[in-house]
Amino acid sequence: MASTFWSEWFWLPEGVTWDDLKSEESDKYQPQVKDLSIVLYLAIFVFLIRKILERFLFTKIGEYFCIRDRVPKKAPKNNICEESYKIRKFPKEDALLQLSKQTDLSVRQIERWFRVRRNQDRPSMMCRFTEAAWRFTFYFSIFMYGLWVLWDKEWFADSTYCWKGYPYHYLSSGIYWYYQIEMSFYWSLLFSQFFDVKRKDFWEMFFHHLATIFLLTFSWSLNFTRVGTLVLVIHDAVDFWLEIAKCAKYAGFQKLCDAGFAIMGIVWFVTRLVIYPFKVLKTSWFECKEIVGIYPSLYVFNAMLLVLLILHVYWFKLIVIVAYRAIFKSHEEITDIRSSTEEEVSEEAEADSNNTASSNHIANHYDGKKASKLLSRNTTSKASVDDCLPTDQSSACNHTDK
Repeated sequence: MASTFWSEWFWLPEGVTWDDLKSEESDKYQPQVKDLSIVLYLAIFVFLIRKILERFLFTKIGEYFCIRDRVPKKAPKNNICEESYKIRKFPKEDALLQLSKQTDLSVRQIERWFRVRRNQDRPSMMCRFTEAAWRFTFYFSIFMYGLWVLWDKEWFADSTYCWKGYPYHYLSSGIYWYYQIEMSFYWSLLFSQFFDVKRKDFWEMFFHHLATIFLLTFSWSLNFTRVGTLVLVIHDAVDFWLEIAKCAKYAGFQKLCDAGFAIMGIVWFVTRLVIYPFKVLKTSWFECKEIVGIYPSLYVFNAMLLVLLILHVYWFKLIVIVAYRAIFKSHEEITDIRSSTEEEVSEEAEADSNNTASSNHIANHYDGKKASKLLSRNTTSKASVDDCLPTDQSSACNHTDK
C-alpha cells in the first residue's frame, strides 16, 4: 500500500527516484519527510511564545494606550432563548413573537437578550489588539528573516533556478529553519483560529491555512523549497502592514491606521496579484514544464497555488470595497466587513428589561413589527471596528460604555 501511494510515477518527474532526494552528506542536505515531525513541536512552542508575549508584553502596551479590556455583560439565563440562539443569532420577527409567547417576555426584551448574548461572544478590544500585535511581530520578523536568507539566492532574482539542477537542491541552515518556522506558525494558526477573534471570512481563512500547509508540506517532501520560499516571502510582505494598521486602529491612531491600510492595499496588489501570478505561477506552470517536465503531482501542486490566487482576488475585492467606502462615503461610519461588530444596549433598554410588567404591556399593544420599530427608536448600535478599516473615531481613551 505504501509503495503504491509513494509511486515515483505520480510524485516525481521522469528519471528522478526517491534515492535522488536522500541526504547522505551533512554538507549537502535535502529536505526529508521525517523532518516534518519537528513542525508540530515547533507549533506548540510558537503558540506558547504567543501567549507569553500577549499576556506580559502586548497587554501592557495596550494598557499604556488606554485600550479597553471590558468584560462583556452576560445575558440572563434563559434556556429557551439559548436554544434558539444556537440555531439563529439574529432571529426574525416571527421567531421573536414565538419566543415572546414561550417565555412571557416582550418582543423588546427578547431582542435585547439576543443583543446582549451576541455581545457576550465578541472579544474585547484588548483581545483584538494583543492578537494583532502578535501577528505583526511574527510577520515582520519572519519577513525580514526571509529576505536575509534569500537575498543572495540565485532563484530569488531568476525563477528558472527554482528548477535548474533539480532534484539536487541542497538546503542551507537558513532556508531549513525558515521553512520549519513558517510551517509551525501556520499549524498554530490552523488550531488557534477556533479560539481567536471570529471573522466573517473564517472558512476562507481556514482553507487558506490548509492550502498553505499543504503547499509547504508538499514542496518540502519533493524538494520544491525554492519555489516555496518565494511563496512565503511574497505572502509575508503584506501581512505585517495589515496588523500594524489594526494595532493603530485599536490604539486610536486613525491616521496611522489609514496609512497602514493604504500601504497594505498597494503592497497586496503588487505582490499577490502581480508578482505571485507572473512569477510564481509562471515558473510553476511553464518554466517547470520546460526544465523538469510534467508529471501528475505537479498538477496537484499547481492547483493549490491557484487556490491561493483565488483567495487573493477575493480578499482584494474586500479591500477595494473598504477603500471605496472610505473615499466616497467618509461621512458614514465604516466598519470592518470581515468582522462582527459590537452592539450597544441603551440604558433605556436596560431599565425596560427590569420592568417586566411594563414590557408585557408594550408587547400586548404592539405587534412584532411595531415593537421592532419602537426598539430601534430607543436603542442605538455602535460599530466596534475590529481591523484596520478607515473610520472616524476618537482616541480609545475616550471610549465609554453608555
